[in-house]
Amino acid sequence: MTDQTKTVASADGTSIAYDQTGEGPPVVLVCGGSVDHLANLPLPELLAPHFTVYNIHRRGRGDSGDTPPYAVAREVEDIAAVIGAAGGSACLWGSSSGAALALEAAASGLPVTKLALWEPPYFTGGRPKPPADTAKTYTDLVSAGRRGDAVEYFMAKVVGLPPEFVAGARSQPFWAAGEALAHTLAYDATVMGDYSLPVERAAAVTVPTLVLDGGASFPGMAQTAEQLTDALPHGQRRTLEGQQHNVDMNVLAVALVEFFAA
Repeated sequence: MTDQTKTVASADGTSIAYDQTGEGPPVVLVCGGSVDHLANLPLPELLAPHFTVYNIHRRGRGDSGDTPPYAVAREVEDIAAVIGAAGGSACLWGSSSGAALALEAAASGLPVTKLALWEPPYFTGGRPKPPADTAKTYTDLVSAGRRGDAVEYFMAKVVGLPPEFVAGARSQPFWAAGEALAHTLAYDATVMGDYSLPVERAAAVTVPTLVLDGGASFPGMAQTAEQLTDALPHGQRRTLEGQQHNVDMNVLAVALVEFFAA
């Protein structure tokens, strides 16, 4: 069950890397924003006794290429290419804004057999949505060499972290990795659109879909999970008690095995 990093060509010719581990029916993993495939660890190893796991390096991250201009459709094609490498159909899991991308992939008609979503960050009430020009703001800051400012903007204006946390984040061990991925913040902002719940796209998802949220997560996540589940033709919801947005992968893995193996 050792990880093997492989590559596949996406529709536009971009080389997309993925780590493959385990044996059994295929499950494809899609990470969220401001992180790369490493943020999914140790989920692949936890699922590997039951499934063959394909942990995608999203374009612009890890060992994958990054052919401009960015478009959500290109990332959907990347997922399609990995599903093709997995045998032509697969279960699909996405985290945070990666869950929104996974939803779009399923709605686009990719051969997804089951879909699982961890806390896609749609805004369904409460605090204001991020500014409409968020993706452009990221691009402008990165183009000006202000990668750190782009990461701060993400933390403060999108995630809504407390000012004292944001102020001290630059001195944290994770900061360098965040700056290195700052160019991809615009990609995830593009995936999220105006951050509204995509009711019409959800209605186009015809496969069984599990919407997961954490019982101790950000305010509004439970409401979002409920409304998204209602919008899905075959949606079901499961709350993982005590879990925050940065979920314990051991707890998550149990829920995913139960859903994907059923």
